[in-house]
Amino acid sequence: MLEKLRAIEEKYIELEKKMQEPEVYTDPAAYARYAKEQKELESVVNAYRRYMKAKESNDEAKELLGDPEMREIAQEEFEATKAEMEEIEEEIKILLIPKDPNDSKNVIIEIRGGAGGDEAALFAYNLYRMYSMYAESKRWKTSIMSLNETDGGGFKEVVFMVEGEGAYSRFKFESGVHRVQRVPETEASGRVHTSTVTVAVLPEMDEIDFQINPEDLQIDTYRSSGAGGQHVNKTESAIRITHIPTGTVVECQDERSQHKNRERAMSILVSRLYEAERQKQTAAVAAERKSQVGSGDRSERIRTYNYPQGRVTDHRIGLTLYKLEQILNGDLDEIIDALITADQAEKLKGSEGE
Repeated sequence: MLEKLRAIEEKYIELEKKMQEPEVYTDPAAYARYAKEQKELESVVNAYRRYMKAKESNDEAKELLGDPEMREIAQEEFEATKAEMEEIEEEIKILLIPKDPNDSKNVIIEIRGGAGGDEAALFAYNLYRMYSMYAESKRWKTSIMSLNETDGGGFKEVVFMVEGEGAYSRFKFESGVHRVQRVPETEASGRVHTSTVTVAVLPEMDEIDFQINPEDLQIDTYRSSGAGGQHVNKTESAIRITHIPTGTVVECQDERSQHKNRERAMSILVSRLYEAERQKQTAAVAAERKSQVGSGDRSERIRTYNYPQGRVTDHRIGLTLYKLEQILNGDLDEIIDALITADQAEKLKGSEGE
């Protein structure tokens, strides 16, 4: 492990030197590329340097153990630095887990009402609000790409983008079926109803990342309209793109300009096709993994929001929190951190078993 870490540190120093070269320093694109690469290595290098410092102190203490006058102090120092080295070792193991290449990307989130009709649509709106508030707390930008509302203020379907460094790394575990248990406002007897909403989380991909043959696309334009026929746009600015080989259809009508809608629809299409391909490739691996965390299987129920008990349970990691209101107001860090920790532990187990 130390050889590997030494090589990473050398690479880090090499990048540092590169960034000081005049031709790189004066080229913003090249400088940004090297800076990004260096930043990715920074936490590993810092941990390695802390480890080497602790090791140096540990070696010095070991030498002094033979000195009767210094033995007691040396023993204390030896034990303390040994414990520190073990702690840093664990930290390094996690830092060396291969990173998801999409973690730093923007994210496209698709929320659809499932079983439960109007109740499901209302909860789809609640989830959209929850994610928007979470994004706001991170100072990330949220923009709706496509929206299908109900007359009662719910969302049959909403597709929106969250733009911000690391957005995908925080949202990726939200893919799946979200279940809500609550008494609908229209329920006179006070009976609790169960509804479901599906959430799909896709990293925003560039067309460069995933090539699409233009001949495989059928592009139609139509007039967009809001809920109940409001905000009717007189021009045919809405766009529908069909990817003929897979039958994937994307519609975008949020923007006034046809060009903007086309651009956004293509962004969603590329991300959906990339995700479908990725799912196909990882299906065999996901089947072998016992943990459901990060498997991305959208058919499984991942979380339950129980209103009468003020409870949220994430079924993948058995985490139950009695802070429903805070969570629905965007306080998601505790759940997301727990999911990331569980995922890291699972990957660590996998890498140690290889």
